[in-house]
Amino acid sequence: MKKMTSSQIRQMWLDFYRSKGHKVEPSASLVPHNDPTLLWTNAGVTPLKKYFDGSMVPENPRITNAQKCIRTNDIENVGDSYHHTFFEMLGNFSIGDYFKKEAIAYAYELLFTKEWFDFDKEKIYITYYPEDLEAKAEWMKQGISEEHLIPLAGNFWEIGEGPCGPDTEMFFDRGEKYNPMGKELIANDIDNDRFIEIGNIVFSQFSSKEGVDRKDYKELPSKNIDTGWGLERLCLVMQGADTNYETDLFLPIIHKTEEICGKKYKDERAFRVIADHVRTITFAVADGATLSNEGRGYVLRRLLRRASKYAKTLGIDKPFMAELVDVVISIMDPYYPYLREKAEIIKKIITAEEEKFLLTLASGEKRFASIAKKSKDIISASDAFTLYDTYGFPLELTIEYASEANLKVDEEGFKTYLAQQKQRARDARKDEGSMSGQNEDFLHFKLESKFSGYHCTNQKSKVIAVFGNGVVLDETPFYAFSGGQLCDKGKLDNEEVIDVVKMPNGQHLHILKENPFHVGDLVFAVVDLENRNLTRKNHSAAHLLQAALQKVLGNHVHQQGSLVCQNYCRFDFNNYSNLTDEQILEVEHIVNEYIQNAHQVNTLVLPIEEAKKLGAMALFGEKYGSTVRVVDMGISKEFCAGTHVDNTKEVEKFAITSLESIGSGIFRILAVTSNDAMKMLKESTSNLKSSIDATIHKAMDLLEEAKKDNLDVSYDYAFIEPTAFGYQYILNLRGEQFKAQTALKNLEKTIASKKSQGVLASLNRFDSMIENNQLFTTVDIVDTNLLKDLAVALRNNKGLDVVFLASVNQDKITFVCASKTVDAGMLVKETSKLCQGGGGGKKDLAQAGGKDVSKLKEAMALAKELCK
Repeated sequence: MKKMTSSQIRQMWLDFYRSKGHKVEPSASLVPHNDPTLLWTNAGVTPLKKYFDGSMVPENPRITNAQKCIRTNDIENVGDSYHHTFFEMLGNFSIGDYFKKEAIAYAYELLFTKEWFDFDKEKIYITYYPEDLEAKAEWMKQGISEEHLIPLAGNFWEIGEGPCGPDTEMFFDRGEKYNPMGKELIANDIDNDRFIEIGNIVFSQFSSKEGVDRKDYKELPSKNIDTGWGLERLCLVMQGADTNYETDLFLPIIHKTEEICGKKYKDERAFRVIADHVRTITFAVADGATLSNEGRGYVLRRLLRRASKYAKTLGIDKPFMAELVDVVISIMDPYYPYLREKAEIIKKIITAEEEKFLLTLASGEKRFASIAKKSKDIISASDAFTLYDTYGFPLELTIEYASEANLKVDEEGFKTYLAQQKQRARDARKDEGSMSGQNEDFLHFKLESKFSGYHCTNQKSKVIAVFGNGVVLDETPFYAFSGGQLCDKGKLDNEEVIDVVKMPNGQHLHILKENPFHVGDLVFAVVDLENRNLTRKNHSAAHLLQAALQKVLGNHVHQQGSLVCQNYCRFDFNNYSNLTDEQILEVEHIVNEYIQNAHQVNTLVLPIEEAKKLGAMALFGEKYGSTVRVVDMGISKEFCAGTHVDNTKEVEKFAITSLESIGSGIFRILAVTSNDAMKMLKESTSNLKSSIDATIHKAMDLLEEAKKDNLDVSYDYAFIEPTAFGYQYILNLRGEQFKAQTALKNLEKTIASKKSQGVLASLNRFDSMIENNQLFTTVDIVDTNLLKDLAVALRNNKGLDVVFLASVNQDKITFVCASKTVDAGMLVKETSKLCQGGGGGKKDLAQAGGKDVSKLKEAMALAKELCK
């Protein structure tokens, strides 16, 4: 067996499968695009699901990759020999091409020949599904002895209905040093440190169906191969390390941590957890994820806090992880060079989060102190789990603190709580790797259909296929929905085209309201020009918008999704914080500058590597073929297959209508274009105008009421239509809304003040109602604030012990009490109960409400009785 670095192992894997005709797929983003079912890319097959489910046909049915992945379902096991939250999965895949015989032959050649990994056959044990005798025979044909082949009933990959099949797994025997038991450890499926699983091959050959016995599953017409080999485990074996953490993927991080804390690494979990988590956070943030309280942001925040708390057990009580980021990047740089350009922003984000957490950690320590104070001899399992789950204390930290306080911890009970939480997580886990849903008819339709829509919007074409209400033409000017651009509208002869979708092999399927056509018919395809032209403007504007966002916010900004149609441009992007109004205005201004500067828009079709050399930007995480179309606007170069203007001046005008947060660190801008931009913007802000109108109407109603009461008041606001363009118009309109609402509040205060003055001027009218220095009466005042002012004024000005007032407004009663001698809160609470209500307040002033007006007399009598 060769002794190799992690970079050499990864490269040899890719080189081997490239030599077998596989296309090397770059590692996709950890943040899955166009797959809302996943928090993270969690397996090598994840970015290839579109090929396995038949929604797209790959350029090459043989694919290999080294895919970065995140899984957090085993987070509590991180720090043992080989569990991680971030890892790399080496894979080779066949989509309907080679199958079992070739897959096993390739694995054997890679493992055992001197040119490649050169493993000792005596060290490798292989499991197979007991009924898959074909796999067993192929391994034996290659040269594996029967003694090293182990049937295992669990070797069958199946999740729900759909493609499934047997699998075979490869284990490396590290010898009796790690366990005296032999291969029965594998046969009994026992987790151990002796036999290390280094890879598996799934033979996807059956279609599972609920209620059908596995032996009766039907064979798939198109069989696939899906393999996964763990880079970290290969490094463990090929570098002769005791655990994954003593390999070159982790040791430099651990050594740097030693330097920071001043302690030596002796297999401590704390060093390992820190090394694992800082890798995960570094890559996730580089791929556009942010730390927050929801979704994947919450996962990252939890990992950072776990690492920070483990650091505390090593004596590190300051932000330190930014120092490890450079080490992570230096290790991973050979295959992930993009990390270097993001290093500073990654460190900035991590440090800010650490500083924030160190402040909140103090509250956790206070919580521990209060728990320790009430605990006699032992910290209960419930309290230990609360510290863990709510405050993020690892059990080890709680044990350490407890020891210092001469207390023990119910560790077994804590483990029970933890096991229950894990089970809940397992129960909630979704099928994240399913490869079902093939549409065989679409998948096997391979007749060529050309797209002519870049240069043509109407033409004669021939029908070459019919699928229900769908028609495929030999050549079409209709753009199919893809890349965030909605499809073209129009007609085939007189039949309306209501949708155009892209089929797995790239043809455009035209969906018609009614389909009278047959194969061989000639039709006249006509694209709706107005719809096409407005869509082109919005699509080109989306490219200009991304360029402007990167100019204002930084190159970390990437498109996270988009939708362009005739009415608007919707653009989703990542950023570490919300944009200020000034930044939004600056972005809008820059886009309009790009438009006015009349940049020529050129398109090129190039080999992907040449396109990258030009500096063309790809959609982060998207997969592309060997050739790509580049849309070059001078200030923006992007991979894009959509339709665009010929010159940026054709966009005419650009106005941002809204910006909102749609998730953790993901924001959405809506914008409109063309000379009608302001008209469309004003239509989109109709709710703001309606709000202003409603405020003015309410003010007018108040003025009318004030006039009846002979109150001299005025509403000091008149609406002025803003004249600014774009987003500034919205800001000005919001300003008008604020002015209108402020003037209304001032009017309400003025009316209340004048009414209060009138009430206070007539306090003497209550003199005849006072008995025993107490006043109980009903008044005709609806305003609660006025009612309280009156009660306080009577109490203070007349020197009364208790003032208890009631006011009836339609079917509701309000009680207010101002008191010097009796608990006012108690009085209103007890009396309101009689009227099916409630309330309370301070001892000197309180209010309550009731629903049963018929009980008013009883309530007033009760109040008097309670005051005796």
